[in-house]
Amino acid sequence: MFCLSQTVSRTWVNGRCLTYQQALPTQPVPTLQHTCERYLILLEPFVEVDELKRTKQLVQEFLKPGGVGEKLQKGLERKAHNTDNWLTDYMVQTDYLDNRLPVVAYSNNSGSFPRMDFRDEEGQIRCAAKVIRAILDSKTMTDNEALPADYLGGKPLCMKQYSQMLSSCRIPGLETDSVVFHGKTSYPSRCITLAYNSQFFMLEVYNSDGSPLTVHQLCVQLERICSSSLETSTEPVGILTSLNRDSWSKCYDRLIQDKTNKEALSAIQRSICVVCLDKAMPQVPDDMYTRCNVLQMMHGGGSQWNSANRWFDKSLQFIIGEDGAFGNNVSHSCLDGTIGMALTDYVLIMESSTVPLPTPQKLHFNITADIKKAIEEAKRSIDKIVQDLDFSILSFNHYGKNFLKANKMSPDAFIQMAIQLAYYRVHRQHCASYEAASMRLFRQGRVGEIPSTSSASVAFVMAFNDPNKKEISGQTVFGHFLGLQHQATEKNIPMPDIFTDASFDKVFDYRLATSQVPSKSGCLPCAGPYQYKTYDICYTLLKDDMTFVVSAFKTNTENNSEELKKAVEDALLDMRTIL
Repeated sequence: MFCLSQTVSRTWVNGRCLTYQQALPTQPVPTLQHTCERYLILLEPFVEVDELKRTKQLVQEFLKPGGVGEKLQKGLERKAHNTDNWLTDYMVQTDYLDNRLPVVAYSNNSGSFPRMDFRDEEGQIRCAAKVIRAILDSKTMTDNEALPADYLGGKPLCMKQYSQMLSSCRIPGLETDSVVFHGKTSYPSRCITLAYNSQFFMLEVYNSDGSPLTVHQLCVQLERICSSSLETSTEPVGILTSLNRDSWSKCYDRLIQDKTNKEALSAIQRSICVVCLDKAMPQVPDDMYTRCNVLQMMHGGGSQWNSANRWFDKSLQFIIGEDGAFGNNVSHSCLDGTIGMALTDYVLIMESSTVPLPTPQKLHFNITADIKKAIEEAKRSIDKIVQDLDFSILSFNHYGKNFLKANKMSPDAFIQMAIQLAYYRVHRQHCASYEAASMRLFRQGRVGEIPSTSSASVAFVMAFNDPNKKEISGQTVFGHFLGLQHQATEKNIPMPDIFTDASFDKVFDYRLATSQVPSKSGCLPCAGPYQYKTYDICYTLLKDDMTFVVSAFKTNTENNSEELKKAVEDALLDMRTIL
């Protein structure tokens, strides 16, 4: 396991992305003893002595030879022996697909990029054409397995997600969702879904000989779409994807009863990705633009603006505004933010004979009265999220990782301690927090969690001692326990007391979710809180500066993103004095 903030070497040239794939180690199953010992250490800051004593007794019972813990451990080890990765499916199912909250703000992440140098529809179309052509070029490299392998510390990383980032989509379901990957099917889609004016078009992006359309050809097609979709009477079906998952699932089931609707939904799901041509947002002062662009990429600005010009279930959406706004929106259930960022970095650094072109096909939906009612519900729902979600951005220019390394400090550990110190100063209490960590050193690895709060971090916050953060290779307490819980469910074994004990929730009831997604193109990664009561902090760490994006929900009056942002800045300045 390693932090998302560690540097991954990647160069977009022909290479051998799958050369080392089968040689990658499988995800190891930690020993039961080791995970339980780490669990008790993590628990110490959050429980009183008597509660800790009781939990230790439950752990001892769980560890008894021949007991339920040993039985579940053996089942998990058998699964690990027979699968490429025992953790990934469990994690995706629990964290994303079973989650019934809307994917907007709570699950999908996004990237906000510096403003592009155009302010009209012509420039927007030209930019979109270049973006689409770069997507197709990267798709060709992916399909031909010509991407270079990513490396960390000289070790190759799993490249599986690159083959799944395009032509994939989340599908709503009652109680749980699913994900479909169409990129490797016998007849993969030749189209990109183009969203414009809250309508959807199938834009065929390959010539009859299989070659991708040129930038000029794409401009011609995009102009056709823009000139043909001026009507606004069409119901904005895309906004349904912003509903909570059970409500969207019920609408989806009703929609697919109609043949026209079913074909339109299938076309979007199979398409390579979604490109959204947004109308210009209200003008704001320059010092507010970055924050407003972050919000546009996250949720579209509301039902009156661009929130219906989205298909939030799609794995990747590239968003280009008429006013120069640019960014992406990524379905976390389909792929991790680092993979979406890698493609977007490539798209931004790429600058890319006349033949008859087929007319782009507008997708039509037959809308019944109950679906129309659901659309109105979705408008109210997304507008509530838009009003509630708050972002504060800290551009910290006093120092960066070079200064910290010169003082022989781990930059990432230093930032984690600054965040915990800031939280304590705002709330006058400690909280469970984690840092997102990639598991791609292992075959089919996704994301795990490094709990950041421990007795040592609490001691640092209270006494301003030096932090000491450990990174555990391939071992995550929550992930291991999650696997054991699934084993109990699958084998119809009553859930062990260790998992139903009140102490268990205290360790993993995170109030701070933190992550870093590096970008080579000036992207500002951002995510909403994964649940109502948490903060989310995305940060980028550069040589001489760093940026933090803090999010929270306004109606949770206990949290305040602006106050926490200011506390992070003060903590970083105060901690510099000890160096």
